[in-house]
Amino acid sequence: LCVATVSPRKGQLRLVEALIDLAGFDWRCVLVGGLGQDPGYVARVRERIDAAGLGARIRLAGPRVGPALAATYAQADLLVLASHAETYGMAVTEALARGIPVLATAVGGVPEALGRAPDGTLPGVLVPPDNPAALTAALRAWLAEPGERRRSKEAAYQRRTTLAGWDTTARSLAEVLEQLPHGPRRTT
Repeated sequence: LCVATVSPRKGQLRLVEALIDLAGFDWRCVLVGGLGQDPGYVARVRERIDAAGLGARIRLAGPRVGPALAATYAQADLLVLASHAETYGMAVTEALARGIPVLATAVGGVPEALGRAPDGTLPGVLVPPDNPAALTAALRAWLAEPGERRRSKEAAYQRRTTLAGWDTTARSLAEVLEQLPHGPRRTT
């Protein structure tokens, strides 16, 4: 599963290329996210999927929210983000909250969002952002090694117990805003 607006910044084409290299393994991938930001890029992603004959295995599902997104996460074994840039990585915490491990590029706030399980293990894998071979190798390890899947799933399940809930997050944000020189400002 990949949850991100389909755009060059989010790297879906890089993910598709990695999956093409791993076509001999048993996998399916759903790309969930907006398709309107860069129609030319979306067309290139579709063309590459079709040229590789993987249309039945890689699906551009478009945006999903609420119950539809929750149902998609419920069917996922792994979240993959091949982003070139990320400020936070909301999809990372959404996956971890469901006990789904994450394979992602180590950009922006993704490493912090991924965090560690209480025992110190990573609930997934981080790869360098400009190293497609590392993404492919990490996916290969996930697909080929049942022990790696079990380890990262257990770490993701444990990591979810340490995630802050929305109440805690809202209180933390309010505390930061109150420390601003004039408190939070309202715009009209």
